[in-house]
Amino acid sequence: MSDYENVCLIRGDQGRAIRSLLDRIADKWTLLVIATLDDQRLRFTELQRRIPGVSQRMLSRTLMHLGRDGLVTRTAYAEVPPRVEYELTQTAKTLLPHAIALADWAVNNIVDEEPPASG
Repeated sequence: MSDYENVCLIRGDQGRAIRSLLDRIADKWTLLVIATLDDQRLRFTELQRRIPGVSQRMLSRTLMHLGRDGLVTRTAYAEVPPRVEYELTQTAKTLLPHAIALADWAVNNIVDEEPPASG
């Protein structure tokens, strides 16, 4: 018997908490944004520069969702030119060690598979 076979029944929510968490963080960019914002406040362009491959559209969308979910705050300063900075909320900071552990696991255990050679 597995120690985890009843994990969805522990809280009596039929797995809703787990599905909700995965809906929040299990996309291509969310964990990278969260890890990049660790202990710092960054402007959009700096955040985009530090996350290779993320498009402006996807970063904007990811930040919007993280803000909606209460994981990132957006602060706009009334300056010319306008300045906007993003930082993690306290809730996101509690997620960070787990997210980093998951990322470390992926780096250490997932091998990029190359397609078999045709011939």
